[in-house]
Amino acid sequence: MIEFQNVTKVYDNTTVALKNLTLQIDDGEFVFVVGASGSGKSTFLKLIMKEETPLEGKIIVNGVDITEMKKSQIPYLRRTMGIVFQDFRLIEKMTVYENVEFAMDIIGATTKEKRKRVPYVLGLVGLSDKARRRPSELSGGEKQRVGMARALVNNPHMIIADEPTGNIDPSMSYEIVELLGEINKCGTTVIMVTHDIDIVKKFPFRVIEISKGEIKSDTGRRSDVS
Repeated sequence: MIEFQNVTKVYDNTTVALKNLTLQIDDGEFVFVVGASGSGKSTFLKLIMKEETPLEGKIIVNGVDITEMKKSQIPYLRRTMGIVFQDFRLIEKMTVYENVEFAMDIIGATTKEKRKRVPYVLGLVGLSDKARRRPSELSGGEKQRVGMARALVNNPHMIIADEPTGNIDPSMSYEIVELLGEINKCGTTVIMVTHDIDIVKKFPFRVIEISKGEIKSDTGRRSDVS
């Protein structure tokens, strides 16, 4: 569960990114976070990942108050999260397999664990036949699938996707969100920031709209979307 209690974030003592924001995201939810550029969407994600600290309020993630979390504890918090970036952030000199394996290297996984988990996750995202390719040999959609495999490989409690469809064509965008939806059906919480309203309208997930640092609307889960 993620809970924001009256959270305010101000940059450089002048720019108010979030203002008295209160919300709760339950385990297993899929949530779109939308809003204009500068609305506070990115700050919202950074606070969850403990990249930023609020000026006021409390943030609870998985039952832990992370507001005053010590720096040494932050890596353990982030191990519960899988992050999917807009710009892929793949290592060009590594193969698809090695890019995904690297995420397991960081947490000290054993060779046996990696040999079991990496092929499984590549199969899950439909890239088993691309394991030995390098990022330069992949399409944008395939690169994002590698990013998703990397985010999934350590079996996180939640996936945080920051504009994951921003650099791929529209037809592939739907496939990426459908894949996130399948992951969500397995119980993984998914929080996806997007500016693509067509995608938001197509999928029956909760939509939180942030405007000028405040929640403008929160639809809850929708059942009327085809």
